[in-house]
Amino acid sequence: MISQRAKIQEAVSYIRKKTQDEYPIGIVLGTGLGALAREIKIDLSLDYSDIPNFPISTVETHHGKLIFGTLAGKKVVAMQGRFHFYEGYSMQQIVFPVRVMKDLGVKTLGITNACGGLNPSFRKGDIMLIDDHINMLGGNPLIGPNDPEIGSRFPDMCAPYSPRILALAEKVALEHKIKVQRGVYVALSGPCLETRAEYRMLRALGADVVGMSTVPEVIAAVHQGTEVFGMSIITDECFPDSLQPVSIEEIIEVSNHAEPKMTAIFKSVVENL
Repeated sequence: MISQRAKIQEAVSYIRKKTQDEYPIGIVLGTGLGALAREIKIDLSLDYSDIPNFPISTVETHHGKLIFGTLAGKKVVAMQGRFHFYEGYSMQQIVFPVRVMKDLGVKTLGITNACGGLNPSFRKGDIMLIDDHINMLGGNPLIGPNDPEIGSRFPDMCAPYSPRILALAEKVALEHKIKVQRGVYVALSGPCLETRAEYRMLRALGADVVGMSTVPEVIAAVHQGTEVFGMSIITDECFPDSLQPVSIEEIIEVSNHAEPKMTAIFKSVVENL
């Protein structure tokens, strides 16, 4: 059986035939957030299907491309489409691109997602800076043999989201006159949205928003020593006593409407890193 390290090296070797540049900033674009890629001055775009060992995006709005270029004067590599547990991928497959990014020079990983709001003071269309998370996916990408060349067997998770970048994001949001929330993201497997009882439970646990991604990528990034910054767009309000049905089309519409605010903050953060 081919080791994870060998699979990573095979993917990196393929990419290095296309570009020899170092990319200090990695970006993961979530549901409805692929338009941020238009802000990148693209040098190279690779289909996931062409990169050895890469999974393939199966979710609407996830284009399945690895983009290399420049954003706000910085070299970046961006995933235009991510992978989810509910698609049937293993945790190791979900975080595989994060592992590859490190070998491409990524020191800082910016992660975006669309999520549901649990905190009653939040509203759909709000931007939330992720301060912490709760893993309720039922899995962890670090389960199994540990490769000490990648990271420690027992990585510390006391501050998975960089305090210095959180402070920077709040500063640039204020400069742009964009209101931002700050809170805790909880990840469940999906793909169904949660019940009223589950929303009550998640809020009681201390979560401010709920989604189906992000946490595995963050765990892998922390494990390998990559600094992390996370932002969420709240696309629907998950308040049990006034809960209304929501469709993926509505979620994408809200996400698209709020995306310019997230893009402005994200670009300024990248510029000031």
